[in-house]
Amino acid sequence: MQRKSRGFIKSAGLGAAVALIAAGCVTTPPPNEQLAVAKSSVQRAEQAGAPELAPVEMAAARDKLARAERAAADRDARPATQLAEQANADAQLAEATAQEKRSRKAATEADANLQALRQESLRSSQPNQ
Repeated sequence: MQRKSRGFIKSAGLGAAVALIAAGCVTTPPPNEQLAVAKSSVQRAEQAGAPELAPVEMAAARDKLARAERAAADRDARPATQLAEQANADAQLAEATAQEKRSRKAATEADANLQALRQESLRSSQPNQ
């Protein structure tokens, strides 16, 4: 009976070792979807004028995207995924910053035009002396 117990323990130990080795061989899939989303966000930010209007945010997005692509090429999936997600967030921030700055500029111009119209209206309504 003792021999059977030892044999069972050895078999169980061997099975556990094989399972651990097999689990170690399983790799995380490359973050293709996250990279594609990040690339798309960077392109949208570029089209929104972020390189000129939000250069710091845009540089961070581009840097993280490049680092994510290098990590993916090295089959280092976890950092590649994290960097791609960060690049996406930075690109969205760059796009939003660019849109906000354009909106602020347009509002300032509209205020200036409105002020000019008011002044013109006041001059027109004053009686000629």
